[in-house]
Amino acid sequence: MHVVILSGGVGSRLWPVSRDLNPKPFMKLSDGESFLQKVYLRSAVIPFVKSITTVTGKELFFRTKEEYEEIKKNSNNIDNNYIIEPFGRNTAAAIALAAQEILDLYGKNSILLVLPSDHLILDESAFLNAVGEAKNLAKEGRVVTFGIKPSAPETGYGYIEASGNEVIRFIEKPSFEKAEIYLKENNFFWNSGMFCFSVETLLHEMETHCSDILMATQACIRKSKITTNINSRTLEIDPTTFAEVPSNSIDYAIMEKTKKAAIVPCDIGWSDIGTWSAISELSSSDSNGNSIKGDAFIHDIKNCYIESNDRIIGAVGLENLIIVDTPDALLITNKRNTQDVKNIYSQLKDNGHEAHKLHKTVQRPWGTYTILEEGPGFKVKRIEVNPKASLSLQLHHRRAEHWVVVSGKALVVNGDDEFVLEINQSTYIPINNKHRLTNLGDTTLVLIEVQTGDYLGEDDIVRFDDIYGRVADAA
Repeated sequence: MHVVILSGGVGSRLWPVSRDLNPKPFMKLSDGESFLQKVYLRSAVIPFVKSITTVTGKELFFRTKEEYEEIKKNSNNIDNNYIIEPFGRNTAAAIALAAQEILDLYGKNSILLVLPSDHLILDESAFLNAVGEAKNLAKEGRVVTFGIKPSAPETGYGYIEASGNEVIRFIEKPSFEKAEIYLKENNFFWNSGMFCFSVETLLHEMETHCSDILMATQACIRKSKITTNINSRTLEIDPTTFAEVPSNSIDYAIMEKTKKAAIVPCDIGWSDIGTWSAISELSSSDSNGNSIKGDAFIHDIKNCYIESNDRIIGAVGLENLIIVDTPDALLITNKRNTQDVKNIYSQLKDNGHEAHKLHKTVQRPWGTYTILEEGPGFKVKRIEVNPKASLSLQLHHRRAEHWVVVSGKALVVNGDDEFVLEINQSTYIPINNKHRLTNLGDTTLVLIEVQTGDYLGEDDIVRFDDIYGRVADAA
């Protein structure tokens, strides 16, 4: 068996914590593990798993590897492969790429288990039993989905009507009245977004029902970059040909058309944790139904969820509210309206506001930067560079930079000069000057960067050399 983890999607209903460059799979739960780490650990214990292939975005690739390294993912028994998409093209394209990659590496009889990276499963034993049943069906040439026994009249999920393992029909997100009827019946299930099939079966069904997606992804792979290491292969998808791949979900492209569809009904403690209401239900609460994460002082409030990782929150006379505070954004919503948080994310994105994409602290392959202050013509950052890590050799057309080392030892390239900076030492980087920053030490290098210029956007960067393989026009 070969697991394919689909790590895409923003999780816009979980803004302001989930953003484009810090999406839902990286959100830490109360036990300190992220959704992405949980799905990897869940996959690694499935019997006879040969490989785990993660499909992710270019901006999130190094963050993904760091997440796995935190949980000591390296294993001699499991290959850890990656497919890097330049942008999203929905689940059909992602699964087509993974199937062809696994065909090339392991053969047509490989069984694929496709898992989203942002779901929670509480009953691991029941999950393993369901996977075993799905694997047997996949060996018979079936295209298998996992149906979740409903626990509420949920209108945010698609449903599947079934008879045993046979799929009768797929149902779009229903009205509340229809969902109540489905809940009372025993043959309606939530569509979980998890799938199982053999490579041979899937590719045959794609050739039959969505040959345009299959052929377009084949063209992508022929022009894509392959990097191979011990027990690991990375396929970096060519952006030009990938732009021609039709965008469609695996549900529409295959599942609703195939005559080989099968379902494994299961009760595995599944949730997609898609809203702040769902997050609040995972948290322990006091006698008044309040869940507090962070530093909050409350008086006369009931059934509220409050989260703050930075500032103190005071709350008085409130009921049924979600309050989520981050260094640059505050969300306040009634619990019954948490599905609509995505509208705030959409407004921010439509208006070009960076709060849809970035936090004040931004993860990079070499470390992090935090925006401390900004205004017309200036921006102040705290930059932290990991031990032995290095930023790219780069220049900026519209901004100059001033660097002051706070801790650690930095090797600096500034134009034609190369020198070492230590604590309290500084340098000035003029506009259009090539420069690079490297941490020489075994501890984190910390410096303050002051940017000045008429444009301070993160896209004003030209890279000449980069150990992380980022293209010159990427931010």
